[in-house]
Parts: sequence; C-alpha cells; structure tokens
Amino acid sequence: MYDNWKTYKLGDIIVSANTGLDAIKRAPIVQDDTGIKCLRIQDVSQEKEYNNWGFCNVSKENYKKFALKEGEIIIARTGNTIGVNMFVKEDINSVFNNGLIRIRVNKQLNYPKYLYYIFRSNSFKNYIQAIAFGTSTQPNMQIGSLLNYDLVLPPLPEQRAIANILSTIDDKIENNLAMNKTLEDMAMALYKNWFVDFGPFQEGKFVDSELGLIPEGWEVKPIGEFVNHQKGYAFKSKWYKSKGKVVVRVSDTTHNSIDLNSCNRISYQKAEELKKYNLTTNDVIITSVGSWPPNYASVVGKVVRVPSVANGCLLNQNAVKLQMKLKDKKHQSLLYFTLKNVRFLNYIVNTAQGSASQASIKLTDIFDYKIPFLSITNFINFSSQADSLIEQQNQLIEENQTLTQLRDTLLPKLISGEVRLKEFEEVITAAL
Repeated sequence: MYDNWKTYKLGDIIVSANTGLDAIKRAPIVQDDTGIKCLRIQDVSQEKEYNNWGFCNVSKENYKKFALKEGEIIIARTGNTIGVNMFVKEDINSVFNNGLIRIRVNKQLNYPKYLYYIFRSNSFKNYIQAIAFGTSTQPNMQIGSLLNYDLVLPPLPEQRAIANILSTIDDKIENNLAMNKTLEDMAMALYKNWFVDFGPFQEGKFVDSELGLIPEGWEVKPIGEFVNHQKGYAFKSKWYKSKGKVVVRVSDTTHNSIDLNSCNRISYQKAEELKKYNLTTNDVIITSVGSWPPNYASVVGKVVRVPSVANGCLLNQNAVKLQMKLKDKKHQSLLYFTLKNVRFLNYIVNTAQGSASQASIKLTDIFDYKIPFLSITNFINFSSQADSLIEQQNQLIEENQTLTQLRDTLLPKLISGEVRLKEFEEVITAAL
C-alpha cells in the first residue's frame, strides 16, 4: 500500500445504509403496469434487465424515500446469494425491497464506482461470508457488521482512474453480450422462417399433419431419430480441486452459454478416466432435473449450446448432452434452435413431472418430441447461415472470457495498491 492511501471503516465513507420496503405491505409486486418497479434479490443475483423487474404498488412518500438514484450501490443482505451487488448507473423508476441494502457514498472521500468494485472483490466476499449468520440455507447480514468492513482508499483521482478502466472492460463485456443476444435472435428468426413459417417453401403445396399444416413431402418425426446422447456424471465433491479440468453443473449454465468462472474442477488424471463425459464445441445440453419456469437459472428443460471456450469440459449430473448423429453433425445448429424454440419449452412444461422446485423430464420424452422434417440435405442453406452466426457468437464469448480474466486479475491488485494502473496500460489497450 502506498503512503497516500488511507484505511477506513466502510461506515466512515458513506452517507447512509438502509434496507428497503416490505414486499408484502409497502411494495407488493402486482401484475398491472404501475409505472414503478421494485428491485428484489433475484433481480440482482440473476442480473435481470430492468424490463424484467416486477411492478409494484408504493405510496408517494415511500417512493420518494426508496427510489433508486444514480451512484447508489445495492447489496443483498439475506439468502444464498448474500453479498451480491449492483451499481445504479442512472435514476430509475424503481424502489427496492427489504432483502437489499442501499449504500449512498460520501463523494468527498470515495468515488462510488470504485467502492462498487471493492464490493466485487474476493476480500469483500470473504468478509460477507464471515459475518453472515443463521441457518446454512438462510444466511443473514446486519448493517452494523457490514459497516465494520476495513478498506483502503487511494486519493480520489486514482480511485476514478481505476474505476473507469474497470468500467471500460465491463462495458466491453456488456456490449459483447448484447451483440451475442442479437446474433441469437437473428438465428432464431432464421429458424422460425424455415421450420415454423416454412418461408422458403411457401410456393409449394401444404398438407395436414399432427403438427398442423406442413409442406408436401415433409414428415413428422421424433427428434430421437437424429441424435446421440450422453448423460452427465455424478462427480463427487471430494474430487474437486483448485486447478484442473472444468466440470459443468446445471447451475453453471446461462441463457445461451456456460459461466466457466463458477465451475468446479477435478484433476486431469481423474478427468482422463471420465473423458466419455467430455463436452465439445456446439454440443447441446438439456437439463433433465430442475425447477419449473420461469426460474431460468435452474429450470428443467433448459437448452444451452456449448461455446468453444468450454470445449473439453466435463458434464455433471442432471443434464444430458445431445449431438446429431455422425453423418449429420454439420447440422448441429438445427438441433440447437429446434430445442430453443418456444414450442419445445411448452412441451417440457407439459411433460415434466414432480414438484415446482424439483421437476424432471425423462430422456424418452425428449426423444419423442416431434418435429417437421424433410431430407437433411435440404437444410444446407439454413445450417450454413446459422453456423456463421454461431461462429460469431463463439468469438464474442472467447473475447469476453479474456476480458473477464483480465478484469478479475486487475481488480484485487489495483484496489489493494499491489500494482499501479500504468503497469497494465499496454495489456489493457491490447485487450480493448
């Protein structure tokens, strides 16, 4: 740490810290568009977009007190995701509920975005885990304990410079994610044009089928005719290491990718013994056990494409990987978008069995899913276009992996004063 850096308690550098509104009486979630939303823990932990937050009823007085303002930091104070946080980039027509703590920073001592990055550090996460109490399934955090956190701050100009460069990396990651989603939407629109609206075949005759009207010459077939499968393996927790081959769990899958940073690892020796469970680029993963929609983080029937950065990883239990049979492997994109289509999700909802928190679907039910089909050779044009979009997605995911590693390497070193920003200027410039 440098001479001009000073040590503080968190409570010394903030204006206020308070919990939000009671979710039952003072800010109940409603179905109607009230114009005001309520931020909840799940919205923060799942990084939901504002459009996906719930509307709420709240009095004018409470809205004035609890509306989210630019520069505030929100931290979850209870539950399994205790400590997760978000930075409020601009004033928002939303309040927050009492599962969250709002931090307002003293800007004479601290640059708000810099404090946010301190909250993203492993040092802060470890502190939160140490002060959490309650049962193992419901940890809790008192504001007083939170405010006792020790931190060191450089002068404001250096705080701003560090936060701005980390923000630049995060902005690039967010832009790549947005581009990735656009590519996904484009490919899904292409699939819908071909296999839902039958756009390229509209000039021909259509006939009745169990799926409705389909082009003449097409058949309705179960998807099991076209795929090979491999169930995931029940890896033992005692095998997990700090380094080694990545093991992908259901909880590590996102909307259309895999979060390698959250995965466990096993030794390369053990991984070699279990190589039949290896994933390859563009494999399709389906979760066979999970919750009902809309809890997408662990929903049963979630469909994920394996990105190139996860090539060679291993698949854990409660999921199955699917590949088009050998002669049709070049049409893997067709398999993926067939299963990402909303009709398959509806099929899963109607087929899965079990409780809301522990539903499951049989492999035979997945294989029985019916699709309209012609000869695979007729789909070369679709596959080539879809594959091009997927390749662009893979490149963006690889770039984000590099950027994430750079940010996660820089963050603890910069906020601890171990290194100065200028030491990484060339590396940062090259990455951005």
